Amino acid sequence: MNDMEQKTTLDQMMDERKRKLDDLRTMGIDPFGYRYDRSNLINEIIEKYSKIKSGEKQEKTKVKIAGRIRSIRLHGKACFVDIEDSSGRIQSYLSVDTLGKEYKILDKLDVGDIIGVDGFIFKTHKGELTIWTKKLHVLCKALRPLPSEWFGLKDVESRYRHRYLDLIMNPEVKKTFIIRSKIINAIRELFTKEGYIEVETPILQPIYGGAFARPFVTYHNTLDMKMYLRISNEMYLKRLIVGGFEKVFEFSPDFRNEGVDTSHNPEFLQVEAMTAFADYTDGMKLMENVIAYATKKAIGTTKIEYDGTKIDLKPPWIRMKLIDAIKKYAKIDVMRSSLEELVNFTKKNGIKLKDGVKVGDVIGVIFEELVESKLIQPTIIYDYPIEVSPLARKCKDDPSFTERFEMFIRGEEHGNNYSEINDPIQLKRNFIEELKRGEKGDEEAHPMDEDFIRAIEHGMPPTCGVAVGIDRLAMTLTNNASIRDVILFPALRPEKKGEIFGDVESDRITK
Repeated sequence: MNDMEQKTTLDQMMDERKRKLDDLRTMGIDPFGYRYDRSNLINEIIEKYSKIKSGEKQEKTKVKIAGRIRSIRLHGKACFVDIEDSSGRIQSYLSVDTLGKEYKILDKLDVGDIIGVDGFIFKTHKGELTIWTKKLHVLCKALRPLPSEWFGLKDVESRYRHRYLDLIMNPEVKKTFIIRSKIINAIRELFTKEGYIEVETPILQPIYGGAFARPFVTYHNTLDMKMYLRISNEMYLKRLIVGGFEKVFEFSPDFRNEGVDTSHNPEFLQVEAMTAFADYTDGMKLMENVIAYATKKAIGTTKIEYDGTKIDLKPPWIRMKLIDAIKKYAKIDVMRSSLEELVNFTKKNGIKLKDGVKVGDVIGVIFEELVESKLIQPTIIYDYPIEVSPLARKCKDDPSFTERFEMFIRGEEHGNNYSEINDPIQLKRNFIEELKRGEKGDEEAHPMDEDFIRAIEHGMPPTCGVAVGIDRLAMTLTNNASIRDVILFPALRPEKKGEIFGDVESDRITK
């Protein structure tokens, strides 16, 4: 069926639904009903009455449910209608003998309409738990048919663009977002138990910082100034540590003006925390526990399976220095290699480098390109080169590296963490180096933040900052390969004018 035929079919079906809507009004029924006082969720009924015997009627058990019609099966003067709410699906039985004239309403209903039914519980002779309908309520007449009724959603992108349909048609999609919510609730619960205070910091910032990223730029008319959507909340959390808070956390929606792929979306969510009088070894223990706790709360176990690989997120995790991970997986000892040798190594492996790179920059690139994807089991990589860690404290034993660590699961980084620099003089030097990078054309260089330095000059205790990306953790716990599968409304290209639902048949929505 071509696009024109599809559109004609859809138009015809919508016209038929509009006629039914008018018929309902003629019958004195409002097709967009008012409040309905339901007494039960469907899963509550199933859990409580699933064990009654076939043929048994619980006529004294009155129930009132509401939901979307998912199927209609006519049998002469009787009908079975499957109704679905947020908790589950159950069938209802409607008959002329019970409903009388009200039974005619069924002729005006379609799959997708939202109704309420009053009745009692019984189980059919075939063993199907059912609601015997005594009263029918029209709550919303759906003017557009669901995809399975006509030609289905097309192309995977359309599932994301029309997420409401994706949720209706695919129970596993809704389950993914329920798990995501449980992850967030569990992390909040753990931090709160550990004495952390939840805070809110600005999303609209006069100076962006806290990460290497290109920001979204906007303009404030009244203040007559350029502003930025935050790329991180880190700089403000550290100001709070200066102000006397010792344990703070925030669920931070962040924005980075970068490409879109399976692991990146311009808007994403991370939770970040700051702990005074701690360092990155404390942060390692904390993040192992945070992820394990959230996993257990969200899915009931720390053991998961991702893309066929079994993974256990229970602490303790594998821990490796970055240089040791490179030696193991990339087969090069970077500590015994000159800059020239490292550059030649990257060329042999097809890795492109920016101009003016230093040894630490090349070490960081080698790790990203040749090692990260091999870290499948939960792993903490620590001690990163100072060149790629401008806000992290230097290691005591080797000042060319920093007290920074990242968590890796299934070959993906899940959080960037470090002991924070609390030396304002060193911070300013690092910012100056970042300015030089920016002058050379690095659009992700960290800008100077004089107010932040001023804050640190007032004194910040030794502090560890930790973070975990909620979207990537949700991907891991729900076995999803794309970040767009765990973000309800991900960033998408503009919809083409006249486009119905895209061009490529969807595997998932038509099941």
